[in-house]
Parts: sequence; C-alpha cells; structure tokens
Amino acid sequence: MIKLTPVRSEKVWGYEDWIASTHPDGAQKEFIELVKDYPLLVKIIQANDTLSVQVHPNDETAAKLEGPDAVGKTECWFVLDATPDARLISGLNGNYSKEQMADAIARGKTETLLNSISVKKGDFIFIPAGTVHAIGGGLRLLEVQQNCNITYRLYDWGRPREIHVEKALTSIVESGKNVKTEASVAPLTDFSCEYFELHKKDVKGGYSFINTDKNTVQLLYINSGLPVLHAVNQKGQKTQKSTSVCAKPEEIYAVPYGEKITVEGTASVIRIIPRR
Repeated sequence: MIKLTPVRSEKVWGYEDWIASTHPDGAQKEFIELVKDYPLLVKIIQANDTLSVQVHPNDETAAKLEGPDAVGKTECWFVLDATPDARLISGLNGNYSKEQMADAIARGKTETLLNSISVKKGDFIFIPAGTVHAIGGGLRLLEVQQNCNITYRLYDWGRPREIHVEKALTSIVESGKNVKTEASVAPLTDFSCEYFELHKKDVKGGYSFINTDKNTVQLLYINSGLPVLHAVNQKGQKTQKSTSVCAKPEEIYAVPYGEKITVEGTASVIRIIPRR
C-alpha cells in the first residue's frame, strides 16, 4: 500500500490535483515506480468558475484524430462538495446533426444546445466519451477517467482560449452522442463500465478487501473520516512500503496485487478498479 502525492495544475477556473497519475503531463514518481503505464487517471477538480464546454473522443476517434497510440476519455464525477446553486452540463438538450451544431456555434448560440442539470454533494455522474460536458463553478469533484489528456473545446464563455470545433463535433457524432441526453445523476454505491469500476463503502467498524488481480493495481480513495488502514500481503507478512497508517479525507492509496487492506474505524471510502 502506497500513499500517492498529488500533482497540482493551476487553471483559469480553479485547479486540478492529479492524485493518481502516470500520465506524462502530471506523473507521480512513486506511482510510476509501481506501475509504468496505468490505464486510469484520477483527479480532484476545484471549479471556482465554469469550465469550458468540451468533449473527449472515444478510442477509435482518438486514434483517427491524434495518432494510433492515442486513447479516448470516458470519465465519471463524484461530487465532493457543491454550492446550493451548483450546476453542470451533461450532454445535449435535443437531437442535432453535425451541421446544426456547427451552425449554432458559428452564430454564438452554443448554450442553446446544452443540457444543464443541478447537482449536490454525493451525486455521481457518468460521462461517456463523446458527451458534451462542462463543470460549473462552485463544484469540487473526484474525477476518474481513462489515462488521456485530450480535450476539444466547443465554447469557453468568452475566454480567449483555443477552440476545437471540427474535432469536437467529429468526436460527438462518431460516438453517437449527438442526441438528447438523459443525464444519470444518482448516489454512488457500485458502478462499472468498460474501463473502470467504483465501489463506495460506508465503513462502521471494519471493511477488508484483497487485490486478487495480478495484472493491475487498485486504488483506495478516502472520502470522509479518519480511518486506520492496515496492509498485509498474501503470505501474511506486512508490506514494506506501508503497514498501518492513519488516513485523511481526499488521500488515495495504491494497492498492488496480493495485498489485503483493512479499513478500521468510521469512514467513507471509494475503491477504484481498472477494467483494462
């Protein structure tokens, strides 16, 4: 069990803490020593202002637009904190052709296409690749995504940053996400998609699990509480990197193959498991 140190990236709208990353744009030395190329990237996003309206390609479109080694970006958000009026954009409010979307953008009417929803602390939102989205101001999120840093902006609320209309529209249409979105907002318990699993556990006393997959490293995120974490390997010997630690909210721990982790105390934790 290894505690990972966040890598902060300041933004015009707030900041991102990359809390589990082997991506070249924000890699953690201790994580790369454990696993060279992790399939996921985990962030904490503090949005003091609204982010750009953007989209990420799926795997096939990423390879087409950025080269054969590129991967897409399916992601999800867990709301850590939210102001009473916090909102985000998830998908479109109708069915639109590529030409209709391009026309609205050219006329400065991008906002008329967007599906805006209200969210609160504890909500979970899944954002498949190709989905138009934007995080609103007043939100703090845990984001779990594919290990990809490709973003195509459609609209940036008047800020003078580069816009990528053609690539964005191609990503939307080729993913089949140019249709009305029924955004799924619900509390997080257990979630699984093609790329990752999340399991939220509210612990009162104790909770244990073993990473039995020799092909991957699992992650344990501390959502709330001050639990004590105990790590023991399959042979019953305590691990060298970390045996027992007092954990704090928003910390994340890498759990290699063969380790048994016990969470002791009262806490909320999220177990993150790659599926590829």
